[in-house]
Amino acid sequence: MSGRLIYLMGPSGSGKDSLLLAARDALAARGCRIARRVVTRSKKADGEDAHAVSETEFAALEQANGFAMSWRAHGLSYGIPRIIDQWLAEGYDVLVNGSRAYLREARRLYPELLGLLLTVSPDILRQRLLQRGRESLAEIDARLARNAAFARGLDGSVVMLDNSASLDCTVGRLLTLLDTDACVAG
Repeated sequence: MSGRLIYLMGPSGSGKDSLLLAARDALAARGCRIARRVVTRSKKADGEDAHAVSETEFAALEQANGFAMSWRAHGLSYGIPRIIDQWLAEGYDVLVNGSRAYLREARRLYPELLGLLLTVSPDILRQRLLQRGRESLAEIDARLARNAAFARGLDGSVVMLDNSASLDCTVGRLLTLLDTDACVAG
C-alpha cells in the first residue's frame, strides 16, 4: 500500500506555516506525516519549522541525493528530505510545504500528488505582508500580481483552500478535504 503526497502551496503570508502547526496533531492522528523542509536561511529566522542549513550544506545534501525534491526561490534553496519516499512506501500520507513554481516538476516526480493551494483574499494578504515589514510596497504589489496570475493559470488539478477566515475553520476544511479525497480516491 502506498500513501499519497499532499503538496501544499501558497503565497508568502497565506498562512501555510500557521496551518501546518495548527493541524499537526490532527494530521498525525490520521496517519499523515509532515515533512520538515531544509532551507538555506538563518536558524534565527522567524516562520516555518524548517531545518536551516548553509548553502554549502544544502549543496552537499543535494549532491548526495538527500532530497526527494529541491528548488530555488527568492534567493533561498529549499529541499524535501528523501525520507518522504520511505514514508509513502510504508503507506503514510505525507504533507509537504511546496512551491508553486515547482508544482509541475513535483507532479512529474509524484504523478498522483494532491495539490492544495492555500489562498487568502488579496486585501488580507496585502495586510499580512505589510505587517511583516520584509518587503517594499512595490514588491508586495508584484507578489500579489504573481499570486493572481498563478491562480488564473490553474487547470483544475489543484484544490483551493481558503484561509481568509479563522485558522480553526481552515484546519477543519483541510481535514474534511483530506477525508473526502481519501474516500473518493479509495
